[in-house]
Amino acid sequence: MNTLTIGWMALPFLAGFTIFIIPQLDRYLATLTLVASAAFAAKIFLLESPLALQLLDSAGVTLFIDPVSAYFILTNALVSAAVILYCWQTEKSAFFYAQMIILHGSLNAAFICTDFMSLYVALEVSGIAAALLVSYPRTDRSIWVALRYLFVSNIAMLFYLVGAVLVYKAHHSFSFEGLRGAPPEALALIFMALLTKAGIFVSGLWLPLTHSESETPVSALLSGIVVKAGAYPLVRCALILEEVSPIVQIFGVGAAIFGVSYAVFEKDTKRLLAFSTVSQLGWIISAPEVAGFYALTHGLVKSSLFLIAGNLPSREFQVLQTKPMNTALWIPLCLAGLSISGFPLFAGFEAKMLTLQNLLSWQSIPMNLAAVGTVICFSKLIFLPHDFQAEPKQPMRVGFWLAIALLLGGLIVANAVHYDVYTVANILKAIGIVAGGAVIYLALIQRWVVNLPRMFEEFEHLVGVMSLISVLLFWFAWSWH
Repeated sequence: MNTLTIGWMALPFLAGFTIFIIPQLDRYLATLTLVASAAFAAKIFLLESPLALQLLDSAGVTLFIDPVSAYFILTNALVSAAVILYCWQTEKSAFFYAQMIILHGSLNAAFICTDFMSLYVALEVSGIAAALLVSYPRTDRSIWVALRYLFVSNIAMLFYLVGAVLVYKAHHSFSFEGLRGAPPEALALIFMALLTKAGIFVSGLWLPLTHSESETPVSALLSGIVVKAGAYPLVRCALILEEVSPIVQIFGVGAAIFGVSYAVFEKDTKRLLAFSTVSQLGWIISAPEVAGFYALTHGLVKSSLFLIAGNLPSREFQVLQTKPMNTALWIPLCLAGLSISGFPLFAGFEAKMLTLQNLLSWQSIPMNLAAVGTVICFSKLIFLPHDFQAEPKQPMRVGFWLAIALLLGGLIVANAVHYDVYTVANILKAIGIVAGGAVIYLALIQRWVVNLPRMFEEFEHLVGVMSLISVLLFWFAWSWH
């Protein structure tokens, strides 16, 4: 199994470099790599015990593979496969597919790391590959957004590296477990960087502009899987160190409430989806025990929503309310919206109920409010007008429908994983949350016009906000010590 793991890790990079040499094979090599990743994830689920690989024993450089990793790897494979299907009939160059598959490989590596040095390398490679995809159109706007993302990412990882060195200085090991005896500033620096990379809470306010201004398939990749590379180490640290778990969960609740508060009043569809990602990442880290399954359902839903949003007649809700979309487009939009809202018959219901059942007592009220807020957000999309005769923004290619079928089909199949969650009490609670959120939207929110400040999204404030979060984390870590 160790040899298989090393081969699986190397395959995306070999495929990416081969695409540069033989560009005619771009789509096929990329697809083959994603099939291999999905098969590897399935293999992990069948293992009787987790798999650990010691790369450097003396420095604590290790890889650890278990069902939590498998959920993130499977999400990476399915979301990336959907994006390839979406782009299959477009004019995307071999460079796009090569960078995409290199991004896929670096994310896979991040999802099996349990030491800070291996994780640093994986996150840096993924950040560069993601920035190159954001800048792919080569317009002034896309290049600026990519450089902005790269700047924030690199500054965050600089802080991270200092924290990793402090952990090593304390234990002569880069292992995640080294946080236990490391100075509080190590935890503050590392967690601030990971929160920033994941787009969680206010330290991730680079996310709305980056995700909303990127091309449709790139937005689907960013929100569906890329940001989870920052969330996964937080989940893993919380699972390894019980003392750290409350810190992670506090930021999870904060992100869930913060993101949904902005999303509710957004007037732009892609910005709504981006702020919803901030909120949903909070859901993922709020209950680390079930984070893997929630990450899978969110990745499938959010990538499908971004792909659908790219085909709407307009990004502006004001226009969409007067210009109906084609009903064929509204149906998958409605299904995806219901799943992320936690409606039964979709895997999103199981993920939401599992998370609510694994919360600490103090988390219950704010997270239930965040659940209602999520319904309000997606009611804005579900209740948009539609018409079978409406002309789509652009011809909807076969690749688009195959991508949507893969993602929504995955949600239906995943619905069988935790079928025991389907109790009468859970079903009634979920229906009550969905009905309550829809009523609040139709009765109140639909009529409100609220302009929330965007000051902290501005480039000159992003590093300042990161610094404030590091101070807050230092206080948490100092109290923990």
